[in-house]
Amino acid sequence: MKKNFFFMALMAAVLLSSCGAPVQPEQISVNPNPLAVVGNKVNAQITGTFPTKKFAKNAVLVVTPVLKYNGTEVLGQPVTYVGERVKENGKMVSYKNGGTYSQTATFDFVPEMAVSELYLRFEARKGKKVVEIPDVKIADGVITTAKLVDPKEVRAQITPDQFQRIIQETQEADIMFLIQQANLRDSQLNSQEMKALKNAIKEAIKAENKAINGIDVRAYASPDGALDLNTGLANNREKNAQRYMERILRQNRAKADITSDVTAEDWDGFRALVEASNIDDKEMVLRVLSMYSDPEEREAQIKNLSAVYQTLATEILPALRRSRIVLTTDIIGKSDEEIARLAKEDATQLNVEELLYAATLTNNYDEKMAIYQKVANQYNDYRAYNNMGMLYFSRGNMDEARRNYAKALSLNANDADVNYNAGVMALADNDLKKAEEYLGNAAGTQGNLKAAMGTLYTMKGDYAKAKKSYAGENTNNAATQMILNEDYAGARKALAAVENPNATTAYLSAIVGARTNDREAVYSNLRSAIAQNASLKERARADIEFAKYAEDEQFLAIVK
Repeated sequence: MKKNFFFMALMAAVLLSSCGAPVQPEQISVNPNPLAVVGNKVNAQITGTFPTKKFAKNAVLVVTPVLKYNGTEVLGQPVTYVGERVKENGKMVSYKNGGTYSQTATFDFVPEMAVSELYLRFEARKGKKVVEIPDVKIADGVITTAKLVDPKEVRAQITPDQFQRIIQETQEADIMFLIQQANLRDSQLNSQEMKALKNAIKEAIKAENKAINGIDVRAYASPDGALDLNTGLANNREKNAQRYMERILRQNRAKADITSDVTAEDWDGFRALVEASNIDDKEMVLRVLSMYSDPEEREAQIKNLSAVYQTLATEILPALRRSRIVLTTDIIGKSDEEIARLAKEDATQLNVEELLYAATLTNNYDEKMAIYQKVANQYNDYRAYNNMGMLYFSRGNMDEARRNYAKALSLNANDADVNYNAGVMALADNDLKKAEEYLGNAAGTQGNLKAAMGTLYTMKGDYAKAKKSYAGENTNNAATQMILNEDYAGARKALAAVENPNATTAYLSAIVGARTNDREAVYSNLRSAIAQNASLKERARADIEFAKYAEDEQFLAIVK
């Protein structure tokens, strides 16, 4: 908003008639007017003109912006203008042609500036004579709507546990076959691998917290020989291995699904074994595999490498003639009831994931805090401190939240959720530099990083970036950003969709009403806001957003 003040001509005639030509600028304009807090600054661009044949050639004028509020005044940076004959430093103003006056005023914001007045203070000399000029008011008040952005609206994020009720473990054993054979040999069925696998089956049957999930039989043939022959070999190896495993299950009176898969020519296995070997001409063999995709052509080319083929036949190919047995066992964890009970009675019987999970089984604040404290004491796990910080933050205990976040960072400085929470904490502390640093390290967090970044940018006064970050958000903070960007339709829509509307929601709706000249929206929403938070009466009385209603009886009745 801009507003022109036509006052200097009269001052020139009255105040300086005995001093010769006046030296003050005229038609002063202030942008914005009213002033507004952006980031943590109140900025004003002040412009005007020096009329022709008015600025004396031997005159000096020092102009200082002054913001006055609550019996206090803060001085801006002064600017000096000088006439054509003056040897002092300053911006020269032509007597004949006049000139332009331009000055930027910047003040560090404090809340009391909401009710304030911006003045210009003049120190004028003509030659050796000092000219007295009173301070001149050029703007009223500071819009403080940007300060309605509340960092505490950004929710802190719990660092989740990794608890799994069922954990799967696998055990594998290979049954090896002779070349061009599929019969099971006793030496293979009684190998150490097979003995361990059969013992694992028995243990899964007996243990209360274990169950067989399934058995997978994967049969292979080496890639030497005709494809039809290898296909038959692989199929027979699969059938024989599967029947054997069915017999083992029957012997143990167990049931399990057995799945199977057949690879007639195991070229992938061949490549992997060659790559891992130290055989001569290894690179040549691998080059053949990459050059030829047809199985028969591959085999022919490799056999042509007579110097190395014998080594392949004795060291590589035999390892590919196999059936692999994969046993998958489910390890079943404790029930929710058991975990909740042990968390109270004997937390030492729970591992760190179980204990962290226990905190999710209750909505009681004190119970959650007690569990996280046990995690911290027993395991010194960073997640316990992060989650305690989150709980303290939710209750407004910022000192304890800050302390616990710092401890979590000291234990794991790279965790995305911990950095996110530390960033939200820094926003609440108005430490925007730290907030930007922590939030920059929070990629991948499960927290609402968009909302946090939108709040950060709004607090910094970068409303364009805030708009991008808040896209799709329906919160008080997002609506505040829309108001600051003069998107009143968007703000109205966002406020109507706020999940848990509160006094701030209603107050922001009143501001939208004021800016769009909707008197009824101002009154109804102010009534709602004040009914929920009586302290908003005082803010509304001083808020320049409602300046046009300041003398209105209905407004005064609402805020009295």
